[in-house]
Amino acid sequence: MKFIPHEYQRYCINRMLSDKALGLFLDMGLGKTVITLTAINDLKYNRFEVSKILVVAPKKVAEATWGKEASKWDHLQLLRVITVLGSQSKRIRALNTPADIYVINRENVPWLVEYYRNAWPFDMVIVDEFSSFKSHQAKRFKSLTWVRDKIYRFVGLTGTPAPNGLLDLWSQVYLLDKGERLGKKITHYRERYFEPDQRDREHVFSYAPKPGAEEAIKAAISDICVSMKAEDYLQLPDCLSVTVPVVLNDKAIKAYEKLEREMLLTVDENTIDAGSAAVLTNKLLQLCNGAVYDENREVVEIHNCKLEAFTELVEALNGQPALVFYNFQHDKQRILKATAKMGLEVRELKTPQDADDWNSRQIDILLAHPASAAYGLNLQEGGNHVIWFGLNWSLELYQQANARLHRQGQKEKVIIHHLVVEGGRDEDVITALEDKSATQESLMQSLKARIDKYKSEVDNHNRLHS
Repeated sequence: MKFIPHEYQRYCINRMLSDKALGLFLDMGLGKTVITLTAINDLKYNRFEVSKILVVAPKKVAEATWGKEASKWDHLQLLRVITVLGSQSKRIRALNTPADIYVINRENVPWLVEYYRNAWPFDMVIVDEFSSFKSHQAKRFKSLTWVRDKIYRFVGLTGTPAPNGLLDLWSQVYLLDKGERLGKKITHYRERYFEPDQRDREHVFSYAPKPGAEEAIKAAISDICVSMKAEDYLQLPDCLSVTVPVVLNDKAIKAYEKLEREMLLTVDENTIDAGSAAVLTNKLLQLCNGAVYDENREVVEIHNCKLEAFTELVEALNGQPALVFYNFQHDKQRILKATAKMGLEVRELKTPQDADDWNSRQIDILLAHPASAAYGLNLQEGGNHVIWFGLNWSLELYQQANARLHRQGQKEKVIIHHLVVEGGRDEDVITALEDKSATQESLMQSLKARIDKYKSEVDNHNRLHS
């Protein structure tokens, strides 16, 4: 695919080429990844200014997003991207594999710094979801400060750099400029720009900005940080669709392939009907989401890959509310369990009061099934993010469910996030929905293609062993 950058994207690319350190605070959906990869490609292969690049990202983003984005665009085909994930032996093997960009999850940053010690090899570091380095006490932050002098270029990417207030900015800006603008220590930053807020005789529990502090802080970092809102820089459609790729782990892949093969090969392609097609598809969609019902309607959990991607996405929203559509009842239960410790107000849409509370911004995550929330509800005042945890084949339900937020009275761009398992049944469904052709025929044809594939594999296996 050919990349034709918007003006704001070209501006960001040029800033990344000219500035040794840059905080790129772009709204979600504005193309931070392709902007960064384009700059890396230029720095590496045209200007010869960098040789080895490290990307630090949330685990699920590290697994799928960067490599997939690099392979998507024609001008990035020279870039070799490798993930540094999994067991220690797998990570070490990846680090010793020739590549241009090495992508690691943020939890393994302390390990990486310890692994290289004084031989740190990365002359350019990009931190995706930079706000996850907002704590000056976190190991991941401290570890990067130890090698910061060895990093020639540093880029921080986020949509919300200060989700909990201006105090969050210090550690991120410190990684950019080593304390030049906001002070070498967090205490200096606090003393200059803040005053105690909630406190008792011995302890200060929170700080409030001094009068004029916000303007002073913004002025101090304006030369090193680029902040852009979608509505200011881009004529987006009023509804933006985003695919969040989900990569299954080895155990989950084996379980998926076994279920798909065994179920498909029990169905003769000439006698496949809507009933059997629906059963097959439902089972595979369940497994994509992480759990399946057994013959006794008991829930059997298989993996947490999609749940991890979901919680990372919610974290990246940094307090922005989201309307979440699930497909199966066990999806809802697992989401509730996964979000219980996130400190969020999570509620299932059941009553008119739930809708009212959502619209008054009292709910962070509103869970709904598209069949029960697709019609008549006005939820546009409560947020502008939709997350599809699990998809179904009904185009009508899909469009009507999205219309709960994407309707008259919505004041912001609606962003619809789809969690899609790579190589799984999810991809067939999202393709059909995007083509506006989510029919039984689409379902049947895709199943027949899968059956042909597996029958061919069985025939080849039998020939080799006959």
